[in-house]
Amino acid sequence: MADSPVEVLVPDPHIRPVPRTHGGYWLSGLVAIVLVGTIVYGFATNENMRWPVFARYVFSEPILQGVRVTIELSLISQVFAVLIGCLLALLGESPNPVFRTLVKAYVGFFRGLPLLILLLICFNAALFIPRLGIGSVSWDTNTLITGFTAAIIGLSLHEGAFMVEIIRAGLMSVPVGQREAAQSVGMTRGLAMRTIVIPQAVRVIIPPTGNQFISLLKASALVAVIGGGDLLTRAQQIYGSNFQTIPLLMVASFWYLVLVTVATVGQHFLEKKYSLSGGPQKKPNKLRVMEASQ
Repeated sequence: MADSPVEVLVPDPHIRPVPRTHGGYWLSGLVAIVLVGTIVYGFATNENMRWPVFARYVFSEPILQGVRVTIELSLISQVFAVLIGCLLALLGESPNPVFRTLVKAYVGFFRGLPLLILLLICFNAALFIPRLGIGSVSWDTNTLITGFTAAIIGLSLHEGAFMVEIIRAGLMSVPVGQREAAQSVGMTRGLAMRTIVIPQAVRVIIPPTGNQFISLLKASALVAVIGGGDLLTRAQQIYGSNFQTIPLLMVASFWYLVLVTVATVGQHFLEKKYSLSGGPQKKPNKLRVMEASQ
């Protein structure tokens, strides 16, 4: 039986595809712009907002000092939280059941305890621990535990519990077979962890760590309840004396938005650098391609 001829369809070059119109997209976008514009206009023209007061204090020295303290609190607490997370995550991987139980108890306690209560407990530590020391050397707890140090302790312990889970998830993302293969060629468990597991786990750990830092940056506003000298504390001190509550809260909101935006941009570039795909691929050099083809 002879094969039947195959008909080949050749597209007509005179036919041009007509792009699909998305009228609904334009309509919904227009409605969103109108709503946002109405809200912005309402805030801008509201006399109770007292924008001249906002402009007077937004770059004032007390507010800028509060911004500096907020940045210091967030960075120092995040560093301690990462150290706590790394140590306890490695202990959680230990074959010793006592270590694993202690890690689970730490994570369960500090994740379950509200941050505000933890800050108040740290600030009032002198009520149940009057003196801190080692052996015969001791210091008055009230002298050591100020609002700033209590804030660092509370934020670090709280965020450390979350970092344990983040780092543990990153370590678990690396297949167990790679550890076993590294140990089979003579590597110790610690060497395999440093050279094989951790470099791969970092790519998984960085994105949630960035999100956790942004959450910490906003949660640092709770330090105002213990007078830690942060941004919100400075704003409260000012509007407590001049009664300009709303303008000063707008000043604090402005700076928190700026700090979170900067942190978000930094997180974006950090994730791009350590992305799972290795970041954007560079374009091949034409000269090298020609030499390789020859």
